[in-house]
Amino acid sequence: MTQYMISAPQPEAVESGLDILRNGGNVIDAAISAGLVQTAVDPQMCGIAGFGSCHIHLADGTHKIIDFHGRAPLASKPEMWESLIDGECDDGFGFLLRNQVNEVGYQCMTTPMTLRAFDDILKKFGTLSMSEALQPAIKYCEEGFAIRPQVHSFWTTPSISGRIARTRGMTEDDATAKIYTNGNGLLYGVGEILKNPDMAKTYRNIAKQGVDDFYTGDIAKQISDDMATNGGLLTMDDLANCSSMETNPLITQYRGHKVSTNQPPGGGLVIVLMLNILNHFDLKSMGHNSPEYISTVSEAMKIATVEKDTRMGDPKFFDIPLDELLSSEYSLAMAEKIKRGEKTAVIRLNSGADPKETTHICVADNLGNCVTMTHSLGSSSGVVTDGLGFMYNNCMMVFDPRPGRSGSIAPGKARFTALSPTIVFKDEKPFLLVGSPGGTTITMGNLQAILNVVDFDMDAQQAVSAPRFTTTSNTIELTNRILRSTEKKLQENGYKTKRHPYSYMMPILQTIRINNGNLDGGADPSGDGMATGF
Repeated sequence: MTQYMISAPQPEAVESGLDILRNGGNVIDAAISAGLVQTAVDPQMCGIAGFGSCHIHLADGTHKIIDFHGRAPLASKPEMWESLIDGECDDGFGFLLRNQVNEVGYQCMTTPMTLRAFDDILKKFGTLSMSEALQPAIKYCEEGFAIRPQVHSFWTTPSISGRIARTRGMTEDDATAKIYTNGNGLLYGVGEILKNPDMAKTYRNIAKQGVDDFYTGDIAKQISDDMATNGGLLTMDDLANCSSMETNPLITQYRGHKVSTNQPPGGGLVIVLMLNILNHFDLKSMGHNSPEYISTVSEAMKIATVEKDTRMGDPKFFDIPLDELLSSEYSLAMAEKIKRGEKTAVIRLNSGADPKETTHICVADNLGNCVTMTHSLGSSSGVVTDGLGFMYNNCMMVFDPRPGRSGSIAPGKARFTALSPTIVFKDEKPFLLVGSPGGTTITMGNLQAILNVVDFDMDAQQAVSAPRFTTTSNTIELTNRILRSTEKKLQENGYKTKRHPYSYMMPILQTIRINNGNLDGGADPSGDGMATGF
């Protein structure tokens, strides 16, 4: 019988986590150490200067969410970018501003939360020290890793609908280009070995001096000096104020299962709204990915998206009408609306593409100890402080530059995200772990993984491999494996569709299923990762 299982988008992270478990570490140790490896081998998807959400359930009954969303710098102002608006991404993942000041460069960063949170999680729930947990990541920084197709694909993403060509974020900053380009000034290619000795040095300093060095010590001084020199918003005060937040999970019931996810500003509320609405439909009888199924689920996606865009935000700054949104009356009314054939409209300024870059890891044992954690750099700022090696997040990108709205900029405010690491329980025991990277598509992918397992009895790998769709605008986006006859029927029923040329689509789902003590894992075929255990 498999005792442990890990699923992640990077084989290096999975293997490192398994090594921790074999050497006596617990699931927390494995998740955090593997998460640090992810920062070394997927350095634009995640990093110690990023943000995230960690969902923990332990066999002793501990059940907590550790929230570490980045916050707008204290120097930021609600109106500072209002005059620069060119548009909004069609799926709501950020705004297009002139000169891309919210997307690349020194003003696009929220506070760097990941390292602080990882240390807090280890100290409270793990057995390893941060120094011990960092060692596998240090090795990959020093010895290098072979650049994977997904990593290189992100680097070479072209400019789409106003978004920057990602090569800008890899080559415009001299300290960044020093790491990611060869002697000819070209980005390293797939299969080439990338080493980052500056990041290794930073990690060794943190291992020796402790995490406080990053937030109040010598490393913090290097960060703040770099920001001041280059017009950045982050200061020593921002760094010193970084702290993770422990919260209780947000819980709903679906088909006799307890579904547990994260609180706002994480995206768990979006998943809960969709599941509550879909509880009023017999999805299984519709048939998986039938026209009726896709249209029904898509309408639930659109309803939740509109609520996300208009009535969800950082609860410290915005009053979310939770009582209404979580009520049975609300879910029934929305279900009846769908049954009447009413189509919800998602209103956006205009359309633009979005880079969906994040990473995820799931770890579980057969005793009921489990972790599902999403952490991210947004789509990464392109900025590296010379000599430190790590890249900063660009999470200011998703704030609404229009004052007076749920997602508007405010000093110390966290942006609402789709990060939604979720655990489904069966008979009060963990049954399914799910999470993913993918911008606003995260919640839509996590939803479909849950439906695939609960409604259609799929195992973990089947759940992440099945053809998917996503509807975060007025267009239903389909993978190329959704039948064309199904698409035609959707169009006949008044839906605009977009067929992607890919057989698989974002988000890159990671799952673990724990069925009567037996563990099986799923790693999305669209990524470079794997799920394995022992």
